Amino acid sequence: MTLILLAVSLTIVICVIAYNLAIYALPVLVAISAAQYAWGAGAGVLLSSIAAAAAALLSTVLVIAVVGFARNPVLRLAALSLFAVPAATAGYALVHGITRNMLDPGFGLMLLCGGGGLFIGIAAMVNLNALGEAVFSR
Repeated sequence: MTLILLAVSLTIVICVIAYNLAIYALPVLVAISAAQYAWGAGAGVLLSSIAAAAAALLSTVLVIAVVGFARNPVLRLAALSLFAVPAATAGYALVHGITRNMLDPGFGLMLLCGGGGLFIGIAAMVNLNALGEAVFSR
């Protein structure tokens, strides 16, 4: 019984940590792409990591600036969805990785994974919208 409770509690902890990290999937994706491009162009490890950090920061600042300055709701939704689509994909993969051995593969597993991806994607949109509003409301 103790091992079952430990497994359940560790699964919950992993989900909370992964939820907090999955909402930042776009900056991580951009950073990896920039680092690979810089490495392929002949830069060293240090310059590749600097390029990755700069690209991740620039992508986040760009989306926050669009959310903060744009008054057109379609433009704001497009910027937020640009940030939320990689987060939803990461959420889908997270839920699938945790539950694939507990459930039979089929419609129920895909529905659960899709719900988890949708939840994390919406959470990323809400968090980024709140951050954009808070930064530019002063």
